[in-house]
Amino acid sequence: MHTTNIVNGVDVDRLSGTIDAVTATPALARFQFRARNDWIEGGYSRTTIKDFYGVGQEDVTRTEPFTVDNDEPQVLLGENRAPNAAEYVLHALAACVTGTIAYHAAARGIAIDGLETTIQGDVDLHGFLALDNDVRPGYEQVRVTIKATGDFDDTQLAELASLTRYSPVRDIVSNPVPVAIDLARA
Repeated sequence: MHTTNIVNGVDVDRLSGTIDAVTATPALARFQFRARNDWIEGGYSRTTIKDFYGVGQEDVTRTEPFTVDNDEPQVLLGENRAPNAAEYVLHALAACVTGTIAYHAAARGIAIDGLETTIQGDVDLHGFLALDNDVRPGYEQVRVTIKATGDFDDTQLAELASLTRYSPVRDIVSNPVPVAIDLARA
């Protein structure tokens, strides 16, 4: 009888198997995620996410797409129908650093009882509104606070904090990523 080794909700045996497979066949590590956004009106739009490429093939496990709406608060001329794009970036970063800690801690045998990630980002609209070319249109600073609970010592807590360096979204928002934009007539 096989007993599943679960730490932090992560199947550690499957995680180890994934690490072994990628080590043996590095091409399995290549993924391409995709999203399609359709503008509805004003700042309101809807993104559809379904297909992706990973582990050497197109994924077919998602039978229905995920849809994510985007809007602006009323003070920014929206209708508050959904978070805005900048808020989704905070969500993505918070979710990614939290998940990264949980997975990497599980791989190291560090059990976590709870993780709470609070995140804040500061934006100066002078950049977005093209009122000052010296002000960037995006976040000027992002602050992340993570509270971890569990039976671990100070050394393990420091190790948990260091694991956020493996977060893909942290890397995306911390380092320049080339973005190619093509705009064409439909």
